[in-house]
Amino acid sequence: MTGEVPLSPDDLREVARYAAQCAQEVLSIFEATHPGDRRPRAAVEAAWTFAHGARRTNLQRTTAWAAHRAAQEAATEAAREAARAAGHAAGAAYLHPLAKATQVGHILGAGAYAARAAELAASGDRTVGERWIEQARRRATPALVAVLGRYPAAPVGGGRVAELMSALDASLRPS
Repeated sequence: MTGEVPLSPDDLREVARYAAQCAQEVLSIFEATHPGDRRPRAAVEAAWTFAHGARRTNLQRTTAWAAHRAAQEAATEAAREAARAAGHAAGAAYLHPLAKATQVGHILGAGAYAARAAELAASGDRTVGERWIEQARRRATPALVAVLGRYPAAPVGGGRVAELMSALDASLRPS
């Protein structure tokens, strides 16, 4: 698949809404370790702002980068992945209309990072991550699945987050 993918503002809002839902559920993992650091929460709030109809602005981009910086500074791996989920939520507003598998990270990245954060918070219990992926699958609306279907499958490989993302991606595509 090459070329451009049709994306409407409503499509982008649906992706941002989904990503914000996924990331919001693991904010407490980050905040338990870094109670005074609001960067990941601000990123999720920026994703919700766009998802609820506001124009896409530099707010989503700057809060996404700030959440990723918070991830780099996080004291635990679980907190790091929770902050990355938040960064992906705000960044979802910037899904590109390029028919490339790497764009799937804008759609499903928050869900995959949230699953990994929950898994790590449960002492690395992989069944926890799998349950979170199932929850993310159930959360996906037909509109989100339609957007995802315009892109090639998620890239395979690259660690546990990529594995979780591939599992989520496969669960949302027709077999």
